[in-house]
Amino acid sequence: MQFADTALVMEGGGMRNSYTAACVSRLLAEGVSFGWVGGISAGSSHTVNFLSQDPFRTKEAFVGMSLDPHIGGWGSFLRGRGYFDSPYIYEQAPMPGTEHPFDYARFSAGSTPYRMGATRADTGETVYFGRDDAGDLATLMKQVRASSTMPVFMRTTWIDGVPYVDGALGSSGGVPLEAAESDGFEKFLVLLTRPRDYFKEPVSRPQVLRRAFRRWPKVADALIARPARYNATKRRLLELEKQGHAQLFFPETMPVNSRDLNTSRLERSYALGEEQTDREWDGWMRFLAS
Repeated sequence: MQFADTALVMEGGGMRNSYTAACVSRLLAEGVSFGWVGGISAGSSHTVNFLSQDPFRTKEAFVGMSLDPHIGGWGSFLRGRGYFDSPYIYEQAPMPGTEHPFDYARFSAGSTPYRMGATRADTGETVYFGRDDAGDLATLMKQVRASSTMPVFMRTTWIDGVPYVDGALGSSGGVPLEAAESDGFEKFLVLLTRPRDYFKEPVSRPQVLRRAFRRWPKVADALIARPARYNATKRRLLELEKQGHAQLFFPETMPVNSRDLNTSRLERSYALGEEQTDREWDGWMRFLAS
């Protein structure tokens, strides 16, 4: 089923994306394709896994890999490798011959436009990587890593001498709706990892962030600006939903947080995502076919 007039837009949220991984897996199982796909932070992993048509890796990235002792945790953090060991997750684990290989041949055989948002740590600028920017598997996964780099919890990602952090700190606040609209789309299926009524509170102590990020003052600025940016995008999504231009998926419950590495909780999160997707599936199909 091809819906060339619709953009698939995916929010990040670290391991909360175990819930929406079930949505992505269902779309793949049903053979659904879109005219555009985009994600930020953990949503960028959904993006490339969806475009490589790999339901196994879609779940593995947010559930099965939690069993891998190399993925991270507080021990990894104290050793200076980050709470999530991003060089391992994005630059070693996806390579051929590993337990978690990424099918780059299938990914590169596709033609669907995509965007993955990252934030330049030096300027605060939002950068969207697309199909023209990925020449090989290593480059693609470095871009996914850049989009996913949580400040403090993951080491800064450098690409061609440019430092990047999490795309959730960028101009959209974490949901790449702006990129889809900029590319000309007016109809959206949006997979979110926060409840419908969630809005971000303003940063209570901005001066603490400015001290913590003295090396990267633009990162501090972005963290302080993020609540307003996120909330503006959320309000825009809700308005598009009212207009009939967006189908929004909000988790009914969320049993994990962004850094959860407990496999049983992640399995539960995925199962809950499956159950909710099953209930909402017919509504998705009516929207996509309209």
